Amino acid sequence: MNNILVALGCFAVISGVLGLILALAGRIFAVKTDERIEKLIDLLPGANCGGCGYTGCAALAQAIVEGKAEVNACHSVSDENLAKMAEIMGVEASHGKRFRAQVMCSGTHELAKKKYIYEGIADCEAANKLAGGDKLCPYGCIGLGTCASACKFDAIHIINGVAAVDYNKCRACGACVAACPKGIIKLIPYDARHWVGCRSEDKGPVTRKVCDVGCIGCKLCEKNCPTGAIKVTDFVAEIDYEKCIGCGECEKNCPRKIIWSDNSQKSEGLVREAENIEDVQE
Repeated sequence: MNNILVALGCFAVISGVLGLILALAGRIFAVKTDERIEKLIDLLPGANCGGCGYTGCAALAQAIVEGKAEVNACHSVSDENLAKMAEIMGVEASHGKRFRAQVMCSGTHELAKKKYIYEGIADCEAANKLAGGDKLCPYGCIGLGTCASACKFDAIHIINGVAAVDYNKCRACGACVAACPKGIIKLIPYDARHWVGCRSEDKGPVTRKVCDVGCIGCKLCEKNCPTGAIKVTDFVAEIDYEKCIGCGECEKNCPRKIIWSDNSQKSEGLVREAENIEDVQE
């Protein structure tokens, strides 16, 4: 019995000594973290979208504290939280010029001709490996929602075969831009009044055969622009938003009607087309 008590006593003493050693080691070798990092993480959106160039919000917060990133590096943080972040860091900060994502394609199911019926997984990258997707136009939106899946803010949806952006939700993080295998999603100024709904670089006769709304490179938009803000290069029109004054001359003179001035107008039209299809199917 005495042997057992001695063993227990020794065990208790050794445990106490080891515990004390571990406690001291924890204090000596503890990695000190700046409390500002946690505060910044709490203020960041937590979407981990990667739009700032870092792997996530925690990585960005650490970079800001270390002076490797600007306080306003996150495009998705609210103005209120940005002000709080600036206060924590003891600096002044404001959002730079606001941008939005824009899908440069108008080729809905009825307008863009198909070369086959795709029945694979709902992934644009996978479909793109099968001869560039089901649309004859090699530049058209595949419309399987890979961009929508990549968006952490529910700002992009597929309507009648084409992705459409909800400007109110878009934070210009660039996740959809990176996800699109066709490279037809661009970041443009948030207040841009016009955009060209096509990225086809084929000649006019070829584009006409594959899509009823594709840009044919006629240059009527370019010729009628008073500021030289729109140019046709490689048979497709593109707007220079530094020069664009939003006069609408390009929209008025486009024979293919693919220069848009209101995304909600386009989206509503696509919704109506989708509803018409459902009515017919029913």
